[in-house]
Amino acid sequence: MDTSDQGTMPSLKEFLLTFFMPEKCYDHFFIYFNFLHVPCLKIIMKQTMGILILMGIVIAPLPQIWKILWSGSSNGLCLTSIFLELLAISTRAAFCYTQNFPIGAWGESLFALIQIAVLALLIQHYRGKTIKGIYFLALYCSFMFLLASPLTPVSVVWTLHEWNVLLVIAGRFFQAGSNYKCGHTGQLSALSVFLAFLGSLGRIFSSLQDTGLSMSSQMHALACCGSGLMLLQVLMYWNKCMTNREKEGQVQKDKAE
Repeated sequence: MDTSDQGTMPSLKEFLLTFFMPEKCYDHFFIYFNFLHVPCLKIIMKQTMGILILMGIVIAPLPQIWKILWSGSSNGLCLTSIFLELLAISTRAAFCYTQNFPIGAWGESLFALIQIAVLALLIQHYRGKTIKGIYFLALYCSFMFLLASPLTPVSVVWTLHEWNVLLVIAGRFFQAGSNYKCGHTGQLSALSVFLAFLGSLGRIFSSLQDTGLSMSSQMHALACCGSGLMLLQVLMYWNKCMTNREKEGQVQKDKAE
């Protein structure tokens, strides 16, 4: 056997065992070739959905931040939508903190809220409202301190956490409405929207597994519809956005000359 194969197979096995399946499922699939083992298929689906959720929370804002910095413009982004997304992820982080959950259980929310707060600041900066953006960040930090402090009743934090998906739904439909009104998606990142869509799919599956066809799973389905609508708009307005970018590039070039 080729030594390269010997080096590749263990690494593949370690990858699968780390992220997707226990060793008994690996044996079912790759030793006994029992690809229809239902309990293992459920485990793999659950692990895959968990990864999609993580991507939708942690990774999704990064392409949007990069696109704004690269283009030097926040054209087409709905600030209200960003505020609602920030509030939604903040209530989850505050809830986990007040319940003394280990940081490993909610660290991705902390990372995501920092990114979205930066995104809100960038949007205002490129609209010529940098001071207003700084004031907003200061106000937001004060709000988070109050929300996570003993001054806020636990029942309030719990209620905000339970209904935060409504904020996500509202935020996505605000952005979709802004896209429709403007007739383009501007600097909205297709990759960010796609990752958010995958994350929403993961949440639907997880909610169905945990609570069945409940109100929670239906709300996650609405959030997924919002992401799907935004993704459809990105595809519909793609050529128009490319034309606008070319015009903006030509204007900047003419100014430089």
